[in-house]
Amino acid sequence: MVGQWQEVDEEVVIRCYDDRRDRIQMGRVEKSCEIGHDHQTLLFTDTLGDPICRIRNSPFFIMLVAEVGNKLVGSIQGSVKPVEFHDKSVRLGYVLGLRVVPSYRRRGIGSILVRKLEEWFESHNADYAYMATQKDNEASLGLFVGKLGYVVFRNPAILVNPVNPGRGLKLPSNIGIRKLKVKEAESLYRRYVAATTEFFPEDINKILRNKLSIGTWLAYYNDGNTRSWAMLSVWDSSKVFKLRIERAPLSYLLFTKVSNFFGKFLSLLGLTVLPDLFTPFGFYFLYGVHSEGPLSGKLVRTLCEHVHNMAASDDGCACKVVVVEVDKGSNGDDSLGRCIPHWKMLSCDDDMWCIKPLKCEKQKIGLSEKTKSRSSLFVDPRDV
Repeated sequence: MVGQWQEVDEEVVIRCYDDRRDRIQMGRVEKSCEIGHDHQTLLFTDTLGDPICRIRNSPFFIMLVAEVGNKLVGSIQGSVKPVEFHDKSVRLGYVLGLRVVPSYRRRGIGSILVRKLEEWFESHNADYAYMATQKDNEASLGLFVGKLGYVVFRNPAILVNPVNPGRGLKLPSNIGIRKLKVKEAESLYRRYVAATTEFFPEDINKILRNKLSIGTWLAYYNDGNTRSWAMLSVWDSSKVFKLRIERAPLSYLLFTKVSNFFGKFLSLLGLTVLPDLFTPFGFYFLYGVHSEGPLSGKLVRTLCEHVHNMAASDDGCACKVVVVEVDKGSNGDDSLGRCIPHWKMLSCDDDMWCIKPLKCEKQKIGLSEKTKSRSSLFVDPRDV
């Protein structure tokens, strides 16, 4: 696969990633493209020696690299999975990890990588392609929305809650929590979640049985109130990759240092200590968060606190935060997000999902409106 740059007389070759040949160079590419949430903060991802760790658990996946001579100058990853979308069973391609080293940007390499990945999607019968970015990422939106025909259709929020190592939260005595068997969890998800959620994975059973999926828990009231209940599943990302903040605003750095210095005293007062996120950390990702009934909000919160206690009791302290991504849905209802404990300074509400039809241009008409027909969005933990 070959592309030509208009600005310079050089040839860029797009090919599949070769682990033996490319691993060292890919590390350099990743290092040069660290993610900045703003002009000061850099979020570094440690793939633990496996550049394709974020897609390896998907049914079909690929990583493409852009090469000039013998030098890697860019990369992109993608996966394909079966989901429910527009009340139909479709195959969905996910675009992630687009990287172009700074000195080779604005030369069309990103466009070439995306188009070659879309061709791979089509060869695997994908009906749509989608990607996620941030509202303030003008370069990404300019490429995908402005140039490649993607449309914005969802704006979920990423909620992050710190974990206090060795300190469990006290849970309400009138609420019971039970770990579900995989078959029980699958049955509840298919019965209550599939019909109201976009991107519900048809292979939910494989997700629940994945070794990274710790389990699914159900919360209920002990007084016999069966009208209200809640459930969620937990994915352990620390087994796949680690994160680390390399730069941050001075206020954040000082707050972290003070919080850790007075950590024991804050714990005695029942206050949460901000973990040290400047050293590598993993996180628990909550997926399939669902509730039923008028009193289910407290149940959701209790489940989240239960997961916090799971992470806090881990001797290795591998997971320093609990993360969940929630969408307000078609009616703008943020009731679920308000029930989930999180720190605003660690969370962000600027995530932006964009989608593009691959098989028929007519599907694009009214696409952003059609995607609002269901109330919520299922965030697949394999895509995190």
